[in-house]
Amino acid sequence: MPKMSFRLFAILTLLAFLASPPLFAKNSPARSQESAAEENGSDTFKQLTLFSDVLERVRADYVDSVSDSTLIENALNGMLSSLDPHSGYLNKKNFQEMQTQTRGEFGGLGIEVTLENGIVKVISPIDDTPAAKAGIQPNDLITHIDSKPVTDYTLNEAVDHMRGAPGTKVVLTIRRGGLSGAPFDVPITRAIIKVRSVRWEPKDDIAYIRIGAFNEQTQVGLNKALAEADKKMGKKLVGYVLDLRNNPGGLLDEAVSVAGTFLPDGKEIVSTRGRHKEEDQVLSASGGDKAHGKPVAVLINGGSASASEIVAGALQDHKRAILVGTKSFGKGSVQTIIPVLGGGAMRLTTARYYTPSGRSIQALGIEPDITVQQAKLEKLAVGPGIHEADLKGALQNEDASEEDGKKSVNNDPSADKKTEKDGTILDYPLARALDLIRGIHLYEQRVAK
Repeated sequence: MPKMSFRLFAILTLLAFLASPPLFAKNSPARSQESAAEENGSDTFKQLTLFSDVLERVRADYVDSVSDSTLIENALNGMLSSLDPHSGYLNKKNFQEMQTQTRGEFGGLGIEVTLENGIVKVISPIDDTPAAKAGIQPNDLITHIDSKPVTDYTLNEAVDHMRGAPGTKVVLTIRRGGLSGAPFDVPITRAIIKVRSVRWEPKDDIAYIRIGAFNEQTQVGLNKALAEADKKMGKKLVGYVLDLRNNPGGLLDEAVSVAGTFLPDGKEIVSTRGRHKEEDQVLSASGGDKAHGKPVAVLINGGSASASEIVAGALQDHKRAILVGTKSFGKGSVQTIIPVLGGGAMRLTTARYYTPSGRSIQALGIEPDITVQQAKLEKLAVGPGIHEADLKGALQNEDASEEDGKKSVNNDPSADKKTEKDGTILDYPLARALDLIRGIHLYEQRVAK
């Protein structure tokens, strides 16, 4: 037996031995359990021996020379990625890049992807990144990277090929609307992605807060946005719109913290349940409602995934916010990053999460309270509407001023709407959310009086 093969065989034998149960006396009442465990251990040993044999044959006879590290890494990734779309193996380089990404700065295109039926599917582009500026949309299917089919890659390999030095270009072949959509190429120039996860701006009397991702800076950014809104808007501030559209998720702790920002102390935000019941968790709000009970609308869509859905689900279940938009992505699983020998890590799905009402949104998504699709406004070829004042012999209003009589009766609803050249309203769901908050505020004022 070649030296390398014998060494690997010895390691696998040791692993199998360590995995086997302790020995019992023949008369032990646990003998039947021992026998079953021994049989399972024997099966495991056989499979490890098979793995060793296959590895040795590939090393010896494959047409091209392949390094041991490449073979082992691919074997590990194949084992993990076959479990579900979100598990996988990260080599040392990818693990370091992932750690950098959670800190809010990384290199690449700025696109969150998953693997679906062998095709790379876009969860969401990240705000103000090359992917977003190139027009990449949630649910786009990436079929080729630089003309090479993605079916030749694992998910991690596809991500590696999309990454690269800033200033270099990559061409993605996209199908939109499913595999039946016509393919088209999108050239994108790579850049250093600096994720500013929280932005805000006043919308008259409402604070609009956009969260693009959940990284280590998200809660800090949200606290800053709330403080600035209070200072700048003062008593004029009547409510908040929290925009989680196209937010692909991120850190669980940050999602819990963000949801807790709008909830009273002690309110459940999310529970996680895995294979080992003793590791189940219930995560609750702490710190109090920093929005002071003011009405909140949350915008979601098909690009809102994972941590975004935790926040949206918690606020919806506690009736603290009204969800506006379209159904979310439906990623209801939790991944744990487990460092391993050699500087790499396993990304392993270890639990499912549940909203406070006990619902799992895995593969189902969160339905908004008010469904609002992005709209296209078309101006109808009709004249001005007919009003009472236009009717022959209509009574005059004695209280009307002369200036009132000069006002145009052409109430074209598009006259004061800023639209794109193709007639699409810039942000119809946002407009509806703003109207909703103002309506709630008006209602509360009238009830109080």
